[in-house]
Amino acid sequence: MMRSRLLAAASALAVLAACVSAPSVIEGQARVAASIETAPAGARGDAADDPAFWLHPQDAAKSLILGTNKQEGLVVYNLDGSEAARLPIGLINNIDLRQSADRPHDVALASNDQVNAISVFLIDRATGTVSHRGDVPTGRLEPYGICSGREGGRDLAGVTYKDGTAEIWAISESPSELTGELLKTVKLATQLEGCVFDEAQGLLFVGEEDQGLWKMAWRDAAPVPEQIDVVGGAAGLAADVEGVSLWRGKDGAGWLVVSAQSDNRFVVYDRKAPHTAMGSFSIDENTALDIDAVTHTDGLDVFSGALPGYPRGILTVQDDGNPKSGQDQNFKVVSWADIEQALSLPVLEAE
Repeated sequence: MMRSRLLAAASALAVLAACVSAPSVIEGQARVAASIETAPAGARGDAADDPAFWLHPQDAAKSLILGTNKQEGLVVYNLDGSEAARLPIGLINNIDLRQSADRPHDVALASNDQVNAISVFLIDRATGTVSHRGDVPTGRLEPYGICSGREGGRDLAGVTYKDGTAEIWAISESPSELTGELLKTVKLATQLEGCVFDEAQGLLFVGEEDQGLWKMAWRDAAPVPEQIDVVGGAAGLAADVEGVSLWRGKDGAGWLVVSAQSDNRFVVYDRKAPHTAMGSFSIDENTALDIDAVTHTDGLDVFSGALPGYPRGILTVQDDGNPKSGQDQNFKVVSWADIEQALSLPVLEAE
């Protein structure tokens, strides 16, 4: 159930973090609790899907969470969970973003299956205002998942489809022009959704929903998918393999986080090959803050920088129901320090 009162002041973030009960391991399953939940994404039934975190360059307490409502468009939340803006631009499913200090705005990309395009959003680095810049047609039906990359001064989009196709696009935006160029296409056997670029290693990690987790060297002329883990394996990966994101440490170190939707579980792997499974965890209810447990997560996002009350960063996940499936779907925020403790992860230096 959504809390009747949302904390309005960003200064309260440290207090919220302190209220989370210490994570524990029960019967081999690590457990943590969320310390913030957002207002509902809106719309009845299956609505919320995927979040992306934006760091305010001057004041981290003014950072934002961008969440998709796949029946309506984009919902923007303040870091305390309250709604900041709503952009009803169409049926967007996944969203991701990259930040760059060399321009006055950051770019978020979303998969929009209403217009079969990559929807482009600009985030003003001074004010945090989010605007819809326009759409880049993909020429294919139902772009499903998406992830953002940035390299060599250009924005990249990894776009995934239900037929197992993964595409890599270059996106170019200016005040006068918005264009996209399809760079590469890779085909896997079955439905894909979540993905994440690892620019430091030149890798694209992709979730094949019923099969497992893959990586590919996306800079190669003809990238060849390599399977990291399979559904039903010892690590606890389960269908649907949905959200995929990275806790980014220095020199390519860090952790790959993947949602195993049907088992209400999140599996953590070493970012570096051979991508050893480090353990799995669930997100239980936080009775002190009246925040329900997380179930059947679709999308997720990890931020590895320091935030007020969260010196090790945060994990943001979609929650299927509040508290029942398809009811008031929203997004939950978990302290990364709690996950480190629950899984006994080495404490790495953030990128």
